[in-house]
Amino acid sequence: MANTSQVGTLKPPLRRAWWKESSVYQIYPASFKSANCTVDKASGTVKGDLRGIISKLDYIASLGVDIVWLSPILQSPQVDMGYDISDYRAIYPGYGTMEDHDDLIKGLHDRGMKYVMDLVVNHTSDQHEWFKQSRSSTDNPYRDWYIWRPPRHDDHGNRIPPNNWESGFSGSAWTYDEATGEYYLHLFASAQPDLNWENAEVRDAVHAMMRFWLDRGVDGFRMDVINFISKDPGLPDGEVTRPGFLQSGVKHYACGPRLHEYLREIGTILQEYEAFSVGEMPGVEDTKEILKAVRQDRGELAMVFQFDIVGMDVKPGGIKWDHQDFDPRNLKHIVSKWQSFMLQNAGWNAVFMENHDQGRTVSRYCDDSDAYRTKSAKLLAAHLGLLSGTIFVYQGQELAQINVPESWGMDEYRDIEALNHWKTVLRDFPNDKEKQAAYRRQYRLIGRDNARTPMQWTADADTYAGFLPEDAPKDAKPWMSIHPDFAEWNAEAQLADHDSAFHYWQRILRLRKRHKDIFVYGDFEMLDLDNEFGNVVAYLRTDDSADNHPDAQQATGEKVDRYKTCLVVTNFSGEEIWWTPPPTTRAGQVLFDGAGLRKGAILEEFRNYNTRNGEGGNAVRKDGEKGWAILLRPWEVVVAMV
Repeated sequence: MANTSQVGTLKPPLRRAWWKESSVYQIYPASFKSANCTVDKASGTVKGDLRGIISKLDYIASLGVDIVWLSPILQSPQVDMGYDISDYRAIYPGYGTMEDHDDLIKGLHDRGMKYVMDLVVNHTSDQHEWFKQSRSSTDNPYRDWYIWRPPRHDDHGNRIPPNNWESGFSGSAWTYDEATGEYYLHLFASAQPDLNWENAEVRDAVHAMMRFWLDRGVDGFRMDVINFISKDPGLPDGEVTRPGFLQSGVKHYACGPRLHEYLREIGTILQEYEAFSVGEMPGVEDTKEILKAVRQDRGELAMVFQFDIVGMDVKPGGIKWDHQDFDPRNLKHIVSKWQSFMLQNAGWNAVFMENHDQGRTVSRYCDDSDAYRTKSAKLLAAHLGLLSGTIFVYQGQELAQINVPESWGMDEYRDIEALNHWKTVLRDFPNDKEKQAAYRRQYRLIGRDNARTPMQWTADADTYAGFLPEDAPKDAKPWMSIHPDFAEWNAEAQLADHDSAFHYWQRILRLRKRHKDIFVYGDFEMLDLDNEFGNVVAYLRTDDSADNHPDAQQATGEKVDRYKTCLVVTNFSGEEIWWTPPPTTRAGQVLFDGAGLRKGAILEEFRNYNTRNGEGGNAVRKDGEKGWAILLRPWEVVVAMV
């Protein structure tokens, strides 16, 4: 099947950069590790903190990552876990102090790692001094720092919002302010009013804040919903696609008319400091629009998170909670589209499948049973880690952490997105137990809390799997329940087991660094896009800078250093599959020779079936005129290089 997303026709000249060769470890501070054991007075619970992160820097460095990104740590009422910032130049006291933050930066730099801060500038907290001033009167100098509009009225004279946009957290995207008689826009919670980027004073304040942190040693920014900062003039109604007043307005605020002007202003600062950047860009699938933000000659961002990779199990045109079964064929086409497009058009990919807003991939796309959990985690690590782009690993992903238990009731959830949606479900379907159960299954599959259970460091129940310090008060407990499987599934156990998911990720990241010309800068080819083998996702990575003949290294004896091609084959199913490499590609030459499996081609250390434990190698057979076929076991990955 042809790739219709292409813009360029020839691969552009290679431009190397340190951030292209890097991998990123994302930390969700509240759930990572507590050292100070600061008890929240309102809830009586404990969140992670900066000193806790500092205590685990050696662990992070041992994984082999190059950059650490922290989700928001700035002053905040924590309505949305820090994505509602009330002071851009202060640290949230629950996480620590500015001194702690300085020590964190030094600790990372001393270990050769860089530090990326979460930049949340589409909106602030309603407790930010800017918004307090803005809502105080219609003629306050800060009034135009936010988006205010007078009410509309329906045919009966009832007051209604300025447009029909629905908030990302359910309900209207507008809240009425009684004191000034106008509505303010909030694309997320009502406590997160949107900044008015049309106002140059707002942009100047954001730019000054960025310089403040870069001057303190921050190495770059992850930019939250950065493509929402420019809205269509007039804020028109969203298209009516479902019953009711509220509709999606995303077409009118994702990638608005001045977005790239604003991004170039940001890019100027980033280039001045040689800083890292990755933008979050939901609500857009147009490759050309994303390329504008990341093409190397545009001076905007280094890369962006695009969102079709995390919508594979959501019905097309539906909301997040409208489920469809995961189909590996969708994964094939999405990965092929973005890998090929960026390599052909001088852009760059942020490669991820997990973050603080997504369910755990082992549970979501594979098999999280004890029998296949580690195998699934390794399959996903190989599939993800050997793609072109900057690799993002989310905390716990390296430990094969999984989704919350089925036994959890709604009282265990903490996420405003799921809790707000649950309120609407109870309101709209008060007696429909089947509908309620269906949505609860979705919360357990893709809800954000799946990624936010505390890190599982040890098997110690008294410290909640090592999340709390050993001297924690006996009545202290984490802000969110620990997953009950921590006794078997924890970092301490995985570090002691050479065959664990953690060590597999280590090896993947080492392989990637050792062969940058293949895995970072090399060509990409997705196999079987016509889906003869629908559950098999296989691709080739090739260094095209020299001769690629599969027997070249056998003649020289320099096997490792002469690798030019890698074949990654993954079976995204619980069934055995006989897989035949497509005859029109080089995949068969990588895996087979005239006698069967090519000797030494399959890299033993990247198997997820352990031959040392008697699980055996791969069976092969002749598949008629098609050539040799290899037997892929459930959730198996094969990595072969020549």
